[in-house]
Amino acid sequence: MIKVSVLNESDIQGGAARAAYRIHHALRREGVDSKMMVNKAVSGDWTVRGPKNFAQEVAVLLRKQVSTIPNLFFRSDNKTIHSSNLLMSGWSNRLNHSNFDLVHLHWLGKETISIADIGDLTKPLVWTLHDMWAFCGAEHYTEDRRWSDGYNRKNRPSYEKGFDVNRWVWKRKKNHWKYPIQIVTPSSWLAECVQKSKLMSDWPVSVIPNAIDTQIWKPVHQTTARELLQLPIDAPLILFGAEGGRRDYRKGFDLLQGALQHLSGNVPDLELLVFGQLSPKLPSKVGFPIHYTGHLHDDLTLRVLYSAADLIVIPSRQDNLPNTGVEALACGTPVVAFNTCGLQDIVHHKKTGYLAKAFDIEDLASGVCWVLDNVRNEKYRMNLDDSYKSKGLNACARRFALNNFSYSVVAKKYIEVYRKVLA
Repeated sequence: MIKVSVLNESDIQGGAARAAYRIHHALRREGVDSKMMVNKAVSGDWTVRGPKNFAQEVAVLLRKQVSTIPNLFFRSDNKTIHSSNLLMSGWSNRLNHSNFDLVHLHWLGKETISIADIGDLTKPLVWTLHDMWAFCGAEHYTEDRRWSDGYNRKNRPSYEKGFDVNRWVWKRKKNHWKYPIQIVTPSSWLAECVQKSKLMSDWPVSVIPNAIDTQIWKPVHQTTARELLQLPIDAPLILFGAEGGRRDYRKGFDLLQGALQHLSGNVPDLELLVFGQLSPKLPSKVGFPIHYTGHLHDDLTLRVLYSAADLIVIPSRQDNLPNTGVEALACGTPVVAFNTCGLQDIVHHKKTGYLAKAFDIEDLASGVCWVLDNVRNEKYRMNLDDSYKSKGLNACARRFALNNFSYSVVAKKYIEVYRKVLA
């Protein structure tokens, strides 16, 4: 039996944490002795180990506070998280002297483990990337190309001022990470970024999607779902979900707004369902009723929410392999998105949804209409089981999730990577 330590900042708080937690349990279901090590444990799961005492909790908080100091001298219009991973955490010493066969790294922002600590790990390593931070500077997402060219004084973007924290962090990574680590990315897009990066171009990389428990995440009859959520039974219903909802530019809510303007008058009785935030003080005027659900934390409610919608729109400008897309497909809900980044690995055009031309809001609107025409023609969402052979859009979405994202499929691919690394 392979003994694996899964290291992530949290167990279930945040999209990357939920993805890592699911992979951890997918591995356990396939016989891997996996333990999850985190700085913030909130699930109450006995297989997750957080800080052991008050002193360790205080140490985590202090590291997070100190890590913000470099940002005091840095200004950027890029609103992504910036992580310096500056202070020694002790993780390398604990893991090096543990009885684990392998250490599986995930999302390491918020000072989970220092850059130097990563370089000091002596156990065989696998690192699943949930964003761009590993091969960038301090930024977790960026649209500039310093990560591919190398961070130097001449290629700093004009939207940054003050201390060049990104160049400083990137140089620390280059100095401390002397040996290649086996990288795994959930999307082909992120794997291509790794291969084109200045820092990791010669590191091994595999593409393994995020996992979801398709025994739990499965369709609910649409009428039942809408009755439970007190939503209109017959209205076409579009779902949009994001942490921060309208506030995150990268998530593209403004692009969705533009697409909705094109839909106005063309789709009778259309309504919008937004989760991830409560109703704002000044609600958006999009010409359609909007239902805000706020933050939903339990899988059952989310499963009902996806099943209630006719489709989910993921209008992201930049995304890896969003959990919302994986969850929607598992519930038989088609996805409409732009043909960019990791969304290409979720949406098979006109099979599991619709891929619009990148950032073309008219084509995004056309995609919504195309999906609505197809799913509404099915009259109602069936309770799809694993043997359902329909060629309908809902059934294709469900089957795609079963074949690509289910626990057994994803875990077996990771076990292959583990054996290669251990060999």
